[in-house]
Amino acid sequence: MIFIGTSGWSYQHWQNCFYTGVARKDWLKFYAERFSAVEVNGTFYRLQSPATFKKWFDETPATFKFALKANRYLTHNKKLLDPEASILIEKNHAVALGEKLAVVLWQLPGLLKKDLLRLRGFIDALQQWPEVRHSIEFRHVSWFDDEVAAKLAQAEIAVCMSDAETWPMWDCVTSNLVYIRLHGHARTYASSYSNPELAYWAERITEWLNEGREVHVYFDNDAECAAPFNALALRAMLEVL
Repeated sequence: MIFIGTSGWSYQHWQNCFYTGVARKDWLKFYAERFSAVEVNGTFYRLQSPATFKKWFDETPATFKFALKANRYLTHNKKLLDPEASILIEKNHAVALGEKLAVVLWQLPGLLKKDLLRLRGFIDALQQWPEVRHSIEFRHVSWFDDEVAAKLAQAEIAVCMSDAETWPMWDCVTSNLVYIRLHGHARTYASSYSNPELAYWAERITEWLNEGREVHVYFDNDAECAAPFNALALRAMLEVL
């Protein structure tokens, strides 16, 4: 299965480029009529209430999926130490998304180097949340090795392929889930992907789908409103491949 969307949908600067003429209260409905999934980026900065998650659940189609970016408290403040309580807080807040919650993304800070002991403790603690899939976005190249990949594969956790101008991408598949974040290859959070760049990803995605993998792709190049249009273009390419 393939899920394509953007990293967030409630951007004020999309009002006159993507949501033209649409009332703000209807933005999620408008978005969900065009995409099959969304990555919730705002939860990285602030936990959302269960009531908010229930509202999003009610406003989206039955087949719509959410990917939830975990709060930075565990990943950036605690740097994966003592993860059990933080994971349970995330889980308890998100329970209102029900079966629409497909993946939880854990983004590590760029300065956090490989620490296998911390990673093992974190992965063990994730066993408290088996109802959803998990993906980890590593931003320091020291993590990019066979030892880390093997540990992730054993736990069926996906590497997040994170394409950007300002940090390296680990191009590694560790599970039957492939999770891709496209932040803007030339200018992080801003630049649009060209048709040849999108075609490159479309070909790779097709290969993974043919292998029976589930693929999630989220565009995070929101600053100049490229994300939704890149996502629509990629979807159109995949429909004809």
